[in-house]
Amino acid sequence: MTRLYLRIYLTVVASLVVFAGAFAWIWHSHGGPYETMLHSQAQVIINALPPAQAPLAEQQQSLDRLTRGLSVHLALLDDHRRLIAASGVPQGTAGGHASPDPDDTLWILHLPDGRWLQAGLPHSRHPMHVMLLSLFTLAAIIGLLVLPVVRRITARLERLQQAVESLGAGDLHARVAVEGRDEVARLARSFNLAANRIEALVGHHKTLLAYASHELRTPLTRIRLGLELIGPSTDESRREGLQKDIGELDSLIDEILLASRLEALPQLEVTEPVDLLALAAEECARHDGVDLEGMPATVRGDPRLLLRLMRNLLDNARRHGLPPVQVQLRVVESRAELLVRDHGPGLPQDESERVFEPFYRSSAARDRAGIGLGLALARQIARHHHGELSCRYEPDGAFAFVMSIPLVA
Repeated sequence: MTRLYLRIYLTVVASLVVFAGAFAWIWHSHGGPYETMLHSQAQVIINALPPAQAPLAEQQQSLDRLTRGLSVHLALLDDHRRLIAASGVPQGTAGGHASPDPDDTLWILHLPDGRWLQAGLPHSRHPMHVMLLSLFTLAAIIGLLVLPVVRRITARLERLQQAVESLGAGDLHARVAVEGRDEVARLARSFNLAANRIEALVGHHKTLLAYASHELRTPLTRIRLGLELIGPSTDESRREGLQKDIGELDSLIDEILLASRLEALPQLEVTEPVDLLALAAEECARHDGVDLEGMPATVRGDPRLLLRLMRNLLDNARRHGLPPVQVQLRVVESRAELLVRDHGPGLPQDESERVFEPFYRSSAARDRAGIGLGLALARQIARHHHGELSCRYEPDGAFAFVMSIPLVA
């Protein structure tokens, strides 16, 4: 992709070159003050020339007088363009058939008596060549001077782009220096103001979420304590139902806080080599009826977050799938793939992505228990490990959630 500063710079240089060429063409085609001056001088010379019937020596002497002390060459030609007299030509050599070099010609006039008067300069001093050289030299100088100016403007835009990308990646402290007083500086100032507002809003959101979570946990603790103090007359099934509801609310608070923390983090706080097979064995041991098979695979990441990911996938399979639940770990090229399979009804094709949205419940799970945040959090954890979480049907018909994470090099 063409860099912006190159496009601006080439546009300026091309404009200068076109201007120089157009100016030279107009001057050459239609004349200008310089050509008007030359024609005026030519008329003065014509008035000073002897008539056509004068001897050749007299005509030669008149041209020598006119050009004495000047670098301009004058040539007087007859109506057949044969040389009559020329400045700098010794007497007695005129009247030949040679004529001045056309490349040296400044102008040529047809006199009323049929003669031709031609003026010229040495080729290296031709005004058209000098003018073109001057114009293109000026274009080159301006081009060299414009380059650092254009580069400075676009460098500020590049720094602004980097700050925008950093802010989009989650770095809420990203700011850009305000340089100058032009439009780019105003844009940088507007970006900093917007970043300040975004950081303040996110900070307020995190504070409000922390306070809300704390306030929710306080009544939950009181309810749990009240259940413990209730006498044996309370129905045991009702007691178990209340304990289950309290556990789900407590888990929901934990997952909301974790999801909020991950959103605010541009990268993981803890990264270390993790034996994914050992971690899967540890989590599968907590669930009944889960089969584990696979090969060792080492990844880099946060073991607590990866354990939470596996727990959410197994909880989802237990709630919405059918046994047997199988966990498979395999290595595909340079990535580790963790599959959590069950034999439930699965999901329709149009819901395979929406199931990862927070608090989304599929059409097949509307009447089942679940908090609707586990899969969204699991995908969030996978992406923080530079991986991906998706779902699909296996060739044998089993429905599986597949997590793919890069292996340690």
